[in-house]
Order: sequence, then structure tokens, then C-alpha cells
Amino acid sequence: MRRRSRIQSALADVGTADFDAVDVARLKPVGQRPSLGRYVAALWGRRYFIWADARARAFSGNRDTILGRFWLVGRPILDGLMFYVIFGVILGTSNGVPNYIGFLLIGVFMFSFTGRALTGGSTVMVGGKTLIRAFSFPRAAIPLGLVIREAISMFPVVLTMMAMILLIPPHANVTWRWALFPLVFVLQVLFNAGLVLYAARLTNAIPDMRMLMSFFSGLWRYGSGVMFSLDRFITHPTVLEILQLNPAYCALELSRELLLYGTTPDLKLWLTLAAWAVFTPIFGFLYFWQAEEEYGRE
Repeated sequence: MRRRSRIQSALADVGTADFDAVDVARLKPVGQRPSLGRYVAALWGRRYFIWADARARAFSGNRDTILGRFWLVGRPILDGLMFYVIFGVILGTSNGVPNYIGFLLIGVFMFSFTGRALTGGSTVMVGGKTLIRAFSFPRAAIPLGLVIREAISMFPVVLTMMAMILLIPPHANVTWRWALFPLVFVLQVLFNAGLVLYAARLTNAIPDMRMLMSFFSGLWRYGSGVMFSLDRFITHPTVLEILQLNPAYCALELSRELLLYGTTPDLKLWLTLAAWAVFTPIFGFLYFWQAEEEYGRE
């Protein structure tokens, strides 16, 4: 009886209690896309986390293998050796190319940077779904973290490439133009950032596109003059000019001119790569932001 009376008393107190009204108009759906300004501000506020996470993961991609970090450098070296045998020796594309070994090494090492950005961007949102569902944060932090991670992991790769073109005959010579190479690298990083943002949203919307990214990366490699000089095989001037607008081609040619041949690159190469490096990340960021509400959904 006492228990029943206590329950009745509690119900009576609830019936007479005052409740504050909730302003429903101030409530917002979880995961709703914020304005562009607020989105950028939120992303900037998490810059230290993005940097720390990217730095921690930079060399962890091959941790389940015996040689571990060696494969960051070992894979491009093996690719370069394979391409040298096939294209340089068997097909004879090395004819007429000064220092073909250095030409090929720069092509393979530097293109691998952009190739990994493309294929990594195609799977980055799938790998981040657990994080997306657990926390509220700007989703662009995930692909941008990948870009930073790949850029950090490229430092030993670039140093190895430089050492190889200096040590393997015919040797390259260090000139003042080597000081301009970091600018090429920065422009390539910016272009890769836009590429990753485009690939991340596109493959999140159309998962089947992930199956095509490796194919497209291989096709892109052949159209960028990684293993051979384009002007030797492309005789039509209009087609050659279109292919030379390729940002990967511009990055490779600038790197070769500066590091291998010690010459000042054509201004057109600089302007073309700079245009790609400015507009690709801007439009890629806007393209990614517009689908902010879609990431993490089943």
C-alpha cells in the first residue's frame, strides 16, 4: 500500500510540474551541411588534429609487411626497372632521350605520387565511415588528411630519387635550379588535393567507380610521358598540345628540366601546372562540400 501511494504521489507531482518550452525552430538535423564559411572555419579549427593524424599514419601503409616502409621506395624502383626493360630495352623508347634512366626514374617516382592520390581518394571515404558515424566534424578532413599523409610519405621517396639520378650514370649535376623543385612539389600537392576531393565524392556516390580508378591511373601514366617522350610518338601538333596540358605531364617535365637537365623550364609549363594547382582544389572542395550530408549513409 505504501509503495502504491508513493507512486501515486510521484505521478501527481509530475502532473503539476512546470516544463520549459523547447524552441523546435532552433533544432537542426544531425549531419546537415553548414554554410561554406562555417564549414571552412570548422575545418581550420581541426587543423592540428588533421596534421597529427596524417603524420602518425604517413608511414603505416605497409606495416603488415616484412620490409615495411621500404616499399614506399621499393615499389617505384621495381616499377622503374620493369619499365626500363620493357620500354627502354625491348621497345627502344630510350633512343634519343638524354639520360633515359634519370628520365624514367623521375617519371615513375613523381607520377606515383599523383597515382596514389587518385586511387587513395577513391577509397578514403569507405575507410572513414566508422569515424564519420561516430563523430561530427567536417568530412573534408578525411580526404585532406590523406593528401597530407601522402605528401609526408613522399619525402624519403624524393630524396631517394635525387640520390639515384646523382649516382647512376650518366650522372645529373646539382645546379641552382634544384632550389625551384620544391615549388613544383607544392603545386603537385595542391593539384592532388583537388583530385582526392573529386575522387572521394565521386566514388562515394558511385561505388563502381572505384573499380575503374586503377585502370584510369594506368591510362593516365601512358598519356603523361612517364616511360617515353610524347613528342617522339605524337606527331599531330594539336593532339600533342592537348596532351601537354596534362598536369601530370607538366609536373614531370618541370622536375626533369630542373633536376636532370639543369635547364630553365618553359613558362607555359609553370603557368599550366599553377592553373591546375589553383582551380582543381577550389572546385574540388566545393564539389565535395555540396555532398556533405551524403557521406556515411548506407
